[in-house]
Amino acid sequence: MAGLFKRIFKKKPDENSKAFRQEMAEKVAGRHIKYVSERQDGIDVILGKDGSLSIRDGNLIVSAAGVTDVIFRGEITELKISELMSLEGAIITGPDLEHGGMERTIIAYYKYYR
Repeated sequence: MAGLFKRIFKKKPDENSKAFRQEMAEKVAGRHIKYVSERQDGIDVILGKDGSLSIRDGNLIVSAAGVTDVIFRGEITELKISELMSLEGAIITGPDLEHGGMERTIIAYYKYYR
């Protein structure tokens, strides 16, 4: 019976810990994306289509076909990553090293979800 209560009342992970941020980055890395959007002045702007999420040198990189520059690159330990409730994409928030460290929130929609 104690095992049942452990599962029901299990401790919520610390979303600000480095371990959790690394885990989330690894979870979304390798995904192919349909498109990436960002809300600018109340309007969703498509930043790129047909891309991928990858990890390189401790950074999460978002890239897309036909876009010469990287769409978003952030240090994993500084990012907040959460998957959409539908599991069809991820919300990524943090300083974008490709754009002068500006704080950005983008949404990457997966091509296929697990």
